[in-house]
Amino acid sequence: MGAEIDPRVAVNRGRPTMKDVAAHAGVGLKTVSRVVNNEPGVAAEMADRVRSSIDELGFRRNDSARLLRTGQTSTIGLIMEDIGDPFYSGLTRAAEDVAHRHGALLLIGSSDEEPARERQLTLSFCARRVDGLIIIPAGKDHRYLLPEIEAGIAAVFVDRPAGLIDADVILSDNEGGAYTGVTHLIKQGHQAIGFIGDSADIYTAGLRHRGYREAMRSAGLRVDESWVVLAPPEASEIARALAGMTTGAAPVTALFCGNNRCTVLVLRELATLGRRPGGHAGGAAGALALAGFDDFELADMINPPITVVAQDPGEMGRLAAELLFRRLAGERGPAQRITLSTQLIVRGSGEVPRLAADSTV
Repeated sequence: MGAEIDPRVAVNRGRPTMKDVAAHAGVGLKTVSRVVNNEPGVAAEMADRVRSSIDELGFRRNDSARLLRTGQTSTIGLIMEDIGDPFYSGLTRAAEDVAHRHGALLLIGSSDEEPARERQLTLSFCARRVDGLIIIPAGKDHRYLLPEIEAGIAAVFVDRPAGLIDADVILSDNEGGAYTGVTHLIKQGHQAIGFIGDSADIYTAGLRHRGYREAMRSAGLRVDESWVVLAPPEASEIARALAGMTTGAAPVTALFCGNNRCTVLVLRELATLGRRPGGHAGGAAGALALAGFDDFELADMINPPITVVAQDPGEMGRLAAELLFRRLAGERGPAQRITLSTQLIVRGSGEVPRLAADSTV
């Protein structure tokens, strides 16, 4: 004997449909549609009966049908540099939480800092009819997006502005944050301060480098070009940079790193050399005052803990997603440019006085 079949439901060998749910629950098709799409006008008891039938039958909404009916898919795309970067994980989670509250699905892709790949991912998401896009741009020309925006897709940029188009953007105060971090090192008495940052053509790297130079200029300090390295953060490049900065006729006594990847690589290289950041007067040989842009996991657990200029990627992701959904809901007006402040977190590695650093370098 096989299992009994509910007589209210016709046999359907494919996926269950709203008609199947309506028959199972003993209600009209319109009632099921309202429950599935979270529309008002259904009594609580009847809505519970429909949901129970949905669960029992394993019904799933057909979003293709929804697209034909409303022109929207309830999906948004997020394109970033590298999904493996902790900075972007915090940003992504915050954006996903906002999307979830709006009943939307978040699709994610990494551009790997390649403009061509960013464009390919963006247009692929558009081809899949996402309703909106959050983009951390790699390229500097986003005019290719204009036809999509004219067709109704909303776009918000994060961390860097769009290139050659007027679009909403959420930024951190990169220049001001770097200025604050370097000024903090200067206040400890340091005059020879190095800077290691990412590639100069990256928007954020350029601004942080500018903040470093402005802090030195404001304090009346010269910058020896051997103290500055702008290049992709790789172990070999960091090793070469540190060797050049800490030896020779004008060695640095302090160092400011332009992002968390640079800071971590500097820490690894110092450990390889048997040296350490920060410290106190009379500390281990090779102590170097160190501060960096971007906080990172376990920065407060290292000995000494790492002084950082922290930005808030979660807040950036939240604001970007909320602005995107407001645009999708019909909010008009000129493009918004929102800049978030940074925070200097003093922990110890950047507070070694210059004389202590001089005595140990």
